[in-house]
Amino acid sequence: MTHTISAPIAVSAPARPATRFLLAGAIGAGPLFLSAGLVQGLTREGFDFTRNALSQLSLGDLGWIQTVTFVLTGLLAITGAIGIRQALRNAPGGTWAPRLVGVFGASFLLAAVFPADPGAGFPAGTPEAPATALSTHGALHMLSAMVGFLALCLAFLVLARHFTAGGRRGWAIASRVVPIGVLAGFAASSAFVPAFTLGAALGLLWLTAVTARLATA
Repeated sequence: MTHTISAPIAVSAPARPATRFLLAGAIGAGPLFLSAGLVQGLTREGFDFTRNALSQLSLGDLGWIQTVTFVLTGLLAITGAIGIRQALRNAPGGTWAPRLVGVFGASFLLAAVFPADPGAGFPAGTPEAPATALSTHGALHMLSAMVGFLALCLAFLVLARHFTAGGRRGWAIASRVVPIGVLAGFAASSAFVPAFTLGAALGLLWLTAVTARLATA
């Protein structure tokens, strides 16, 4: 009788201090972006969460705050992507997960360069009606968001494979379900503007969660 011995599946080793430091970037990216957006949305004249997207906060006299937030969020996500690459070296998902998170971070840098269009009463003095056509920079802003969050959703699916290999079934299932919620929010945004914000928030917060899990593995 012969016995077949299967090669063990590589899983990530516990993250080293330097790797955890890098992972902290992706952990903090979402909370930074969302908290900055919440504070600005509550204090900027004319901004209405039910009608305006957080991206529009980069417009007006205080728009530089949101522009800086875009840049910092992007840099933190890219830093986190480097940490994910180190944490998952030679493990399932170790090649594509960090690349896709890096694309996500880069999309925020593009969003900082190409601002969203004004509309729906913001900035103050803008006509109340939503914009009927996109400008070039507005279209590029929207395209960067679409590509970035699609890359993030794909990164979650790749990480689901990593969690499955490590026996973390709950994390694997959630990493497959969250992309559905993110994409559903984006699809519903044409009829309900806050759906886009909720979808983006779900993706950002799950990035925080999965990166924190990798940091403590």
